[in-house]
Amino acid sequence: MIAQTTVDDESKAYELAQAAVTARLAAGAHVDARMTSFYWWQGEVRHTREYRVSYQTAADVLDRLAEWVHAHHPYEVPQWIVLPDLPASAAYRDWTRTETRGGA
Repeated sequence: MIAQTTVDDESKAYELAQAAVTARLAAGAHVDARMTSFYWWQGEVRHTREYRVSYQTAADVLDRLAEWVHAHHPYEVPQWIVLPDLPASAAYRDWTRTETRGGA
């Protein structure tokens, strides 16, 4: 499973990525290069420079990861997008399951 959020602070993006992996809620996480996001907020169109954090996780851990991200995220309404569970190699699926279960 791949789940994504965005945040406007590079240090916070690194923190959200590393802490979720350390907590074994994700087997891995990517912090993408800075991008510009345009969106509606409080009745007007705004734009912000943000970083996307993509988490690689197992399906049975996804709800705990979502709860954790929302509890640690600085935004009032953080982006939370879960990409469809598309086919992946058996080795990759096994890796994400193993690493989100304590490496066992």
